[in-house]
Amino acid sequence: MKVTYLDHSGFLLEGKDRYFIFDYYKGELPPLDRKKKVLVFCSHSHRDHYNPKIFDLLDERDLRYRAVLANDINDEKRLSKIERSFVAPGQSYQLESGIRVETLLSNDSGVAFLVSTGEGSIYHAGDLNDWYWEGEPEEENRELREIYHREIGKIKGRHFDCAFVPLDPRLEAHYADGLLYFLENVDCDAVFPIHYWGEPGVIQRFLTEYPQYSARIRNTETAKGEEI
Repeated sequence: MKVTYLDHSGFLLEGKDRYFIFDYYKGELPPLDRKKKVLVFCSHSHRDHYNPKIFDLLDERDLRYRAVLANDINDEKRLSKIERSFVAPGQSYQLESGIRVETLLSNDSGVAFLVSTGEGSIYHAGDLNDWYWEGEPEEENRELREIYHREIGKIKGRHFDCAFVPLDPRLEAHYADGLLYFLENVDCDAVFPIHYWGEPGVIQRFLTEYPQYSARIRNTETAKGEEI
């Protein structure tokens, strides 16, 4: 599969006969083959993960597409016009021939996606992360961490060809907690940091502080058609 970074947590993956778009927020789409169907995944309703503009962009190019949306997204007026499926946390769906979608519960909103295809397996976290915020009540931070560990525990030891995992500098000293836990518990060939709010330097910071993971971490900012 070819991986192209769009912006923030948004990625385009190109397979043999399909495209997969995850959490489009903004950014330019490259030229797309009209012969291939597009599956659009939206992990939750936050505006930096669900932007209905993606459907306009696909309509302008006369592309066939289907949306797979977390069930907290309430946009019926817009979505009633398109082929769509809503998904709930902790479920498994046979989406169409050769495509299976599983979900984890996000400890922020919506779901994380696990997508299995004949060409490989994909993990997209959405906003599932170890959200340990300095200055917030310890009890709340502990609860968010426990949920994160529990959900990642459900995929412990599983293999993914590529994964998209938050690395959020707003968490200050805890910026890498979620990514580290993922790397320690989940087997994945290529991990792309996401959700770093226009501060790509946090990727190099991580690689400098944790060089033992350099073979698995990809520089999201240079992911322009990378083969996985």
